Amino acid sequence: MNANPLDVTQLGRDVRAAESPEQAVLERVPNPQADTDYVARFTAPEFTSLCPVTGQPDFAHLVIDYVPGDWLVESKSLKLYLTSFRNHGAFHEDCTVSIGRRLTALLEPRWLRIGGYWYPRGGIPIDVFWQTGRPPEHVWLPETGVPTYRGRG
Repeated sequence: MNANPLDVTQLGRDVRAAESPEQAVLERVPNPQADTDYVARFTAPEFTSLCPVTGQPDFAHLVIDYVPGDWLVESKSLKLYLTSFRNHGAFHEDCTVSIGRRLTALLEPRWLRIGGYWYPRGGIPIDVFWQTGRPPEHVWLPETGVPTYRGRG
């Protein structure tokens, strides 16, 4: 008998972060409120990856909003997935859009957006925004709460 009725492999277990985003396991669980539209938000203010050219660390404040359909992202797996970028070399745009696309493929949400607010290196902050389309009109969609760069922190 499976002791885990949600059929997730990481929750409640000692799991190490994957070596790369491609190896990371993102998991989903059934949405018990699938009959209604609402926004779920994940904020990762200490996201890190590596510059693919210099190998220097890049830092971002990520905000992920989505209107779930039948599935929710299991939060521990999301944390481990995001952590897997720490040794991953990719440009800001690639990291941000890849995360959004992978979540969309897994969850098939009614709507998803991701904002990547990247801290500057070389004096230029790069903010990257991606979404699947228009959000449902009747959902409350608060501002991300991340100001434009003015010594963000």
